[in-house]
Amino acid sequence: MSTTVEEEEEDYMSDAFLSSIQDVKPGIPVPRRVKESYEKEQKHMESNVKNRQKSLKEVEKERRDTVLNEALSNENKGFALLQKMGYKKGQALGKKGEGIVEPIPLNIKMGRSGIGHEEMKKRKAEEDLQNFRRKIQMRQQAEEQATDDFRLRMRSKKEEQKLEGDLRRSQRACLQLDEQKGVGCPREVWYWPPTDSQEDDSETEEDEDEVKEEELSTLHKLQILTSYLRGKHLYCIWCGTAYEDEEDMQSNCPGDTAEDHD
Repeated sequence: MSTTVEEEEEDYMSDAFLSSIQDVKPGIPVPRRVKESYEKEQKHMESNVKNRQKSLKEVEKERRDTVLNEALSNENKGFALLQKMGYKKGQALGKKGEGIVEPIPLNIKMGRSGIGHEEMKKRKAEEDLQNFRRKIQMRQQAEEQATDDFRLRMRSKKEEQKLEGDLRRSQRACLQLDEQKGVGCPREVWYWPPTDSQEDDSETEEDEDEVKEEELSTLHKLQILTSYLRGKHLYCIWCGTAYEDEEDMQSNCPGDTAEDHD
Protein backbone atom coordinates (compact mmCIF):
# COMPACT_ATOMS: atom_id res chain seq x y z
CA MET A 1 0.00 0.00 0.00
CA SER A 2 1.42 3.39 -0.98
CA THR A 3 2.01 6.08 1.65
CA THR A 4 1.84 9.85 1.40
CA VAL A 5 4.63 12.31 2.14
CA GLU A 6 2.89 13.42 5.35
CA GLU A 7 2.69 9.83 6.61
CA GLU A 8 6.38 9.25 5.86
CA GLU A 9 7.31 12.44 7.74
CA GLU A 10 5.14 11.41 10.67
CA ASP A 11 6.76 7.94 10.77
CA TYR A 12 10.17 9.60 10.68
CA MET A 13 9.28 11.96 13.56
CA SER A 14 7.85 9.07 15.62
CA ASP A 15 11.01 7.01 15.08
CA ALA A 16 13.16 9.98 16.01
CA PHE A 17 11.09 10.59 19.13
CA LEU A 18 11.35 6.96 20.24
CA SER A 19 15.07 6.96 19.60
CA SER A 20 15.45 10.16 21.66
CA ILE A 21 13.66 8.54 24.58
CA GLN A 22 15.81 5.44 24.30
CA ASP A 23 18.97 7.60 24.30
CA VAL A 24 18.12 9.04 27.70
CA LYS A 25 20.32 7.21 30.13
CA PRO A 26 18.65 5.72 33.17
CA GLY A 27 19.47 7.58 36.35
CA ILE A 28 19.64 10.98 34.70
CA PRO A 29 16.68 13.08 35.89
CA VAL A 30 14.32 14.32 33.16
CA PRO A 31 12.50 17.64 33.69
CA ARG A 32 8.80 17.28 34.42
CA ARG A 33 7.78 19.52 31.55
CA VAL A 34 9.85 17.51 29.10
CA LYS A 35 8.44 14.25 30.44
CA GLU A 36 4.85 15.45 30.08
CA SER A 37 5.52 16.61 26.54
CA TYR A 38 7.03 13.19 25.77
CA GLU A 39 3.94 11.38 27.16
CA LYS A 40 1.55 13.71 25.31
CA GLU A 41 3.42 13.22 22.06
CA GLN A 42 3.45 9.45 22.55
CA LYS A 43 -0.34 9.34 23.14
CA HIS A 44 -0.87 11.51 20.09
CA MET A 45 1.18 9.18 17.90
CA GLU A 46 -0.57 6.08 19.27
CA SER A 47 -3.92 7.69 18.54
CA ASN A 48 -2.80 8.55 15.00
CA VAL A 49 -1.61 4.99 14.38
CA LYS A 50 -4.86 3.56 15.77
CA ASN A 51 -7.03 5.86 13.68
CA ARG A 52 -4.93 5.21 10.59
CA GLN A 53 -5.62 1.44 10.90
CA LYS A 54 -9.39 1.96 10.99
CA SER A 55 -11.37 2.33 7.82
CA LEU A 56 -13.61 5.26 7.06
CA LYS A 57 -16.73 3.15 7.61
CA GLU A 58 -15.52 2.04 11.03
CA VAL A 59 -14.82 5.62 12.08
CA GLU A 60 -18.25 6.73 10.88
CA LYS A 61 -19.91 3.82 12.70
CA GLU A 62 -18.11 4.69 15.95
CA ARG A 63 -19.19 8.33 15.71
CA ARG A 64 -22.76 7.35 14.86
CA ASP A 65 -23.01 4.85 17.72
CA THR A 66 -21.57 7.43 20.13
CA VAL A 67 -24.12 10.04 19.11
CA LEU A 68 -27.06 7.60 19.16
CA ASN A 69 -26.16 6.29 22.60
CA GLU A 70 -26.14 9.76 24.05
CA ALA A 71 -29.45 11.06 25.42
CA LEU A 72 -30.87 14.32 24.08
CA SER A 73 -30.03 17.37 26.14
CA ASN A 74 -31.87 20.63 26.64
CA GLU A 75 -29.73 22.14 23.92
CA ASN A 76 -31.67 20.09 21.35
CA LYS A 77 -34.41 22.38 20.00
CA GLY A 78 -36.91 19.60 19.40
CA PHE A 79 -36.43 18.16 22.87
CA ALA A 80 -36.71 21.64 24.38
CA LEU A 81 -40.05 22.20 22.60
CA LEU A 82 -41.39 18.88 23.91
CA GLN A 83 -40.45 19.84 27.45
CA LYS A 84 -42.25 23.17 27.09
CA MET A 85 -45.40 21.27 26.07
CA GLY A 86 -45.23 19.16 29.25
CA TYR A 87 -43.21 16.20 28.11
CA LYS A 88 -41.04 14.49 30.70
CA LYS A 89 -38.15 12.17 30.05
CA GLY A 90 -39.28 8.52 29.97
CA GLN A 91 -42.91 9.28 29.11
CA ALA A 92 -44.74 8.12 25.99
CA LEU A 93 -45.64 10.61 23.31
CA GLY A 94 -49.17 11.93 22.87
CA LYS A 95 -51.66 13.79 25.05
CA LYS A 96 -52.82 10.58 26.72
CA GLY A 97 -49.46 8.83 26.62
CA GLU A 98 -50.54 6.36 23.93
CA GLY A 99 -47.51 6.96 21.69
CA ILE A 100 -44.08 5.38 21.57
CA VAL A 101 -41.54 5.65 24.40
CA GLU A 102 -38.35 4.69 22.58
CA PRO A 103 -37.32 6.57 19.43
CA ILE A 104 -37.76 4.95 16.03
CA PRO A 105 -34.69 2.78 15.38
CA LEU A 106 -32.28 4.03 12.78
CA ASN A 107 -31.84 1.65 9.87
CA ILE A 108 -28.54 2.41 8.16
CA LYS A 109 -28.25 1.19 4.60
CA MET A 110 -24.68 0.01 4.13
CA GLY A 111 -24.95 -1.66 0.72
CA ARG A 112 -24.95 -0.11 -2.71
CA SER A 113 -28.21 -1.67 -3.91
CA GLY A 114 -31.17 0.51 -4.88
CA ILE A 115 -34.34 1.19 -2.91
CA GLY A 116 -36.65 -1.83 -2.80
CA HIS A 117 -33.88 -4.32 -3.55
CA GLU A 118 -34.23 -6.12 -0.21
CA GLU A 119 -38.01 -6.34 -0.63
CA MET A 120 -37.52 -7.76 -4.10
CA LYS A 121 -35.06 -10.35 -2.78
CA LYS A 122 -37.52 -11.33 -0.05
CA ARG A 123 -40.35 -11.68 -2.57
CA LYS A 124 -38.11 -13.71 -4.89
CA ALA A 125 -37.18 -16.04 -2.02
CA GLU A 126 -40.87 -16.55 -1.15
CA GLU A 127 -41.69 -17.31 -4.80
CA ASP A 128 -38.83 -19.83 -5.00
CA LEU A 129 -40.07 -21.50 -1.81
CA GLN A 130 -43.61 -21.70 -3.18
CA ASN A 131 -42.36 -23.17 -6.46
CA PHE A 132 -40.29 -25.73 -4.56
CA ARG A 133 -43.29 -26.74 -2.44
CA ARG A 134 -45.45 -26.95 -5.58
CA LYS A 135 -42.91 -29.25 -7.24
CA ILE A 136 -42.77 -31.47 -4.15
CA GLN A 137 -46.57 -31.64 -4.07
CA MET A 138 -46.77 -32.50 -7.78
CA ARG A 139 -44.12 -35.18 -7.33
CA GLN A 140 -46.04 -36.70 -4.42
CA GLN A 141 -49.26 -36.66 -6.41
CA ALA A 142 -47.51 -38.34 -9.35
CA GLU A 143 -46.10 -41.03 -7.05
CA GLU A 144 -49.52 -41.61 -5.48
CA GLN A 145 -51.15 -41.82 -8.92
CA ALA A 146 -48.50 -44.29 -10.08
CA THR A 147 -49.09 -46.41 -6.97
CA ASP A 148 -52.86 -46.38 -7.54
CA ASP A 149 -52.40 -47.34 -11.20
CA PHE A 150 -50.09 -50.20 -10.23
CA ARG A 151 -52.57 -51.47 -7.65
CA LEU A 152 -55.38 -51.23 -10.19
CA ARG A 153 -53.36 -53.18 -12.78
CA MET A 154 -52.49 -55.82 -10.23
CA ARG A 155 -56.12 -56.06 -9.13
CA SER A 156 -57.28 -56.36 -12.74
CA LYS A 157 -54.65 -58.98 -13.45
CA LYS A 158 -55.63 -60.93 -10.35
CA GLU A 159 -59.32 -60.76 -11.26
CA GLU A 160 -58.55 -61.87 -14.82
CA GLN A 161 -56.58 -64.83 -13.51
CA LYS A 162 -59.48 -65.75 -11.22
CA LEU A 163 -61.94 -65.57 -14.12
CA GLU A 164 -59.71 -67.80 -16.24
CA GLY A 165 -59.46 -70.31 -13.39
CA ASP A 166 -63.27 -70.38 -12.97
CA LEU A 167 -63.70 -70.83 -16.73
CA ARG A 168 -61.33 -73.84 -16.79
CA ARG A 169 -63.19 -75.38 -13.84
CA SER A 170 -66.49 -74.83 -15.67
CA GLN A 171 -65.11 -76.42 -18.85
CA ARG A 172 -63.91 -79.53 -16.98
CA ALA A 173 -67.21 -79.84 -15.14
CA CYS A 174 -69.15 -79.38 -18.40
CA LEU A 175 -67.10 -82.13 -20.12
CA GLN A 176 -67.62 -84.57 -17.24
CA LEU A 177 -71.38 -83.89 -16.89
CA ASP A 178 -71.98 -83.96 -20.66
CA GLU A 179 -70.20 -87.33 -20.94
CA GLN A 180 -72.27 -88.69 -18.07
CA LYS A 181 -75.43 -87.82 -20.03
CA GLY A 182 -74.03 -89.23 -23.26
CA VAL A 183 -73.37 -85.93 -24.99
CA GLY A 184 -70.74 -86.61 -27.62
CA CYS A 185 -70.13 -83.10 -28.85
CA PRO A 186 -70.13 -79.83 -26.89
CA ARG A 187 -72.68 -77.16 -27.75
CA GLU A 188 -69.79 -74.76 -28.41
CA VAL A 189 -66.16 -75.69 -28.93
CA TRP A 190 -65.02 -73.72 -25.90
CA TYR A 191 -67.60 -75.42 -23.59
CA TRP A 192 -65.09 -78.23 -23.08
CA PRO A 193 -61.37 -77.89 -22.27
CA PRO A 194 -59.34 -77.55 -25.49
CA THR A 195 -57.34 -80.55 -26.59
CA ASP A 196 -53.93 -80.45 -28.29
CA SER A 197 -55.48 -81.16 -31.71
CA GLN A 198 -58.08 -78.42 -31.26
CA GLU A 199 -55.36 -75.91 -30.36
CA ASP A 200 -53.39 -76.82 -33.49
CA ASP A 201 -56.50 -76.55 -35.67
CA SER A 202 -57.47 -73.19 -34.19
CA GLU A 203 -53.98 -71.82 -34.82
CA THR A 204 -54.10 -73.04 -38.43
CA GLU A 205 -57.53 -71.52 -39.00
CA GLU A 206 -56.40 -68.18 -37.60
CA ASP A 207 -53.42 -68.20 -39.93
CA GLU A 208 -55.53 -69.04 -42.98
CA ASP A 209 -58.76 -67.15 -42.38
CA GLU A 210 -59.46 -63.80 -40.80
CA VAL A 211 -61.60 -63.77 -37.70
CA LYS A 212 -65.05 -62.63 -38.74
CA GLU A 213 -66.62 -62.33 -35.32
CA GLU A 214 -65.14 -60.75 -32.28
CA GLU A 215 -63.95 -63.31 -29.74
CA LEU A 216 -65.92 -63.50 -26.53
CA SER A 217 -64.24 -62.26 -23.37
CA THR A 218 -63.38 -64.58 -20.50
CA LEU A 219 -66.13 -63.08 -18.34
CA HIS A 220 -68.72 -63.48 -21.09
CA LYS A 221 -67.74 -67.12 -21.68
CA LEU A 222 -67.90 -67.82 -17.96
CA GLN A 223 -71.39 -66.33 -17.66
CA ILE A 224 -72.68 -68.36 -20.63
CA LEU A 225 -71.08 -71.61 -19.46
CA THR A 226 -72.21 -71.34 -15.81
CA SER A 227 -75.74 -70.56 -17.03
CA TYR A 228 -75.58 -73.69 -19.20
CA LEU A 229 -74.36 -75.82 -16.27
CA ARG A 230 -77.06 -74.52 -13.95
CA GLY A 231 -79.86 -74.95 -16.50
CA LYS A 232 -78.73 -78.23 -18.12
CA HIS A 233 -77.10 -80.07 -15.21
CA LEU A 234 -78.30 -78.12 -12.11
CA TYR A 235 -74.63 -77.71 -11.22
CA CYS A 236 -72.90 -74.75 -9.52
CA ILE A 237 -69.11 -74.59 -9.87
CA TRP A 238 -68.70 -72.41 -6.78
CA CYS A 239 -70.82 -74.71 -4.60
CA GLY A 240 -69.26 -77.75 -6.30
CA THR A 241 -72.65 -79.48 -6.08
CA ALA A 242 -75.17 -80.94 -8.56
CA TYR A 243 -78.62 -80.26 -7.13
CA GLU A 244 -81.61 -82.58 -7.44
CA ASP A 245 -83.99 -80.04 -8.98
CA GLU A 246 -84.52 -76.35 -9.58
CA GLU A 247 -86.19 -75.83 -6.22
CA ASP A 248 -83.27 -77.46 -4.41
CA MET A 249 -80.82 -75.16 -6.25
CA GLN A 250 -82.76 -72.00 -5.47
CA SER A 251 -83.03 -72.97 -1.78
CA ASN A 252 -79.37 -73.93 -1.18
CA CYS A 253 -77.27 -72.02 -3.77
CA PRO A 254 -76.46 -68.38 -2.85
CA GLY A 255 -76.43 -67.20 -6.46
CA ASP A 256 -75.01 -67.54 -9.94
CA THR A 257 -71.85 -65.43 -9.49
CA ALA A 258 -68.61 -65.79 -7.54
CA GLU A 259 -69.42 -62.66 -5.48
CA ASP A 260 -72.59 -64.33 -4.18
CA HIS A 261 -70.47 -67.13 -2.74
CA ASP A 262 -67.91 -64.93 -0.91
